[in-house]
Amino acid sequence: MFDDKPQHECGIFGIFAPDEDVARMTFFGLYALQHRGQESAGIAVADGTSIHLHKEMGLVSQVFTEEKLKPLIGHVAIGHTRYSTTGSSKLLNAQPFVVQSALGPLAIGHNGNLTNGTELRNELFQRGFGLSSTSDSEVIVQMLAGGPGTNWDERINALMTRAEGAYCLTVLTRDTLYALRDPWGVHPLCLGKIGSGWVVASESCALATIGAEFIRELDPGEVVAIDAHGPRTIGRHHAAKRSLCLFEYIYFARPDSQIDGRTLHAARVNAGQILAEESPVDADVVIPVPDSGIPAAIGYAQRSGIPYSEGLIKNRYIGRTFIQPDDRLRKVGIQLKFNPLTDNLAGKRIVIIDDSIVRGNTSGPMVKMLRAAGAKEVHMRVSSPPIKHPCYLGVDMATYPELIAHRMDIEQIRAHLGLDSLAYLTLPGLQRATQAQGFCNGCFTGQYPVEVTFVDKHAFESSK
Repeated sequence: MFDDKPQHECGIFGIFAPDEDVARMTFFGLYALQHRGQESAGIAVADGTSIHLHKEMGLVSQVFTEEKLKPLIGHVAIGHTRYSTTGSSKLLNAQPFVVQSALGPLAIGHNGNLTNGTELRNELFQRGFGLSSTSDSEVIVQMLAGGPGTNWDERINALMTRAEGAYCLTVLTRDTLYALRDPWGVHPLCLGKIGSGWVVASESCALATIGAEFIRELDPGEVVAIDAHGPRTIGRHHAAKRSLCLFEYIYFARPDSQIDGRTLHAARVNAGQILAEESPVDADVVIPVPDSGIPAAIGYAQRSGIPYSEGLIKNRYIGRTFIQPDDRLRKVGIQLKFNPLTDNLAGKRIVIIDDSIVRGNTSGPMVKMLRAAGAKEVHMRVSSPPIKHPCYLGVDMATYPELIAHRMDIEQIRAHLGLDSLAYLTLPGLQRATQAQGFCNGCFTGQYPVEVTFVDKHAFESSK
């Protein structure tokens, strides 16, 4: 509501555990992944014969109660929490999707965005399929339900040869859990163990929440099947190079999650340290934009020697309400989300650290708030490069006209926001901070790992 961050599409979770209450485990797994999407949530559970489903619009805690979980009985489950990228925010687009097929019931949860979704959707229409939603995720489930192959292993591997773009999937049949990651590895997916059962999740933090042991990440292009015999890899589909979304490191993944054997908090602290090396400034105090700017601010303070302090207190729940403010509250604006700590700001030269600037519609009011609280100077340092291009691979990043760094250079942005100085982390600095290779940096450079065609977020609406 009062946010200027990229919005992720969703979080996915799956569990095969005959000795556990899999619906309850999935609920808590989704709770840990709530940061990846707040529009809808759903859980599908298989009992060896059929699949039981419950999904609604809202947060995980709003969608599920003890009464809603009670009918979800079985030994294998998948769950989904969504922010829409392709397909609008409506119940018909909420996941998991469940269909009946010649091979039995099928459910999927999808994190990502197909770059050839429109082409595949039209192909389904020509084959006589009827689609009820406006999401590319339903395209995936129908391709599986009516795809080539005599069993699910074959059909899932056939899907991997046709789907292009970003997709992590959990696939639920009557007795098996499948997990697959696109050949480019754009978004993360990991495998864990709980008792005699197995778990897959978008992030390792969800494994820790339910007491599961982290085993490993799925490789890009890997397809894993989990049944009574445990996990087995049933397919590998390789792309030219690995292309993990850099924004998983910058913002999306929870700081306690790990990617490539490293926690995101450590990578973000390192980014702040490198930012201090690249863009020093004389100041009295370093403050973060909470919560996402905190690790980089810690790193900036460590490397610069400038004391770290809190300067803004965040109302952590205002962004999770579906109640819209009235006109008077809209004028209050950013103050609904942040309140300044005047004692820590008055008369001081401030370095404020944020992880990104997308539209710039909250940074300007925030600077005014800091100055009104008595800040003598306000310098902003950003722990990512300027975002100049939209994302087409599962992130709602805004359009070209909305991106402030597409319309303005850094000096123009500085003047527009009312800052004394502004500097961004360079792309080489960010890559050095992550200490890993093989990223998608399309939002910074305009160069994507796959061919992309602009598809409006609601483009599928007109093709229903």
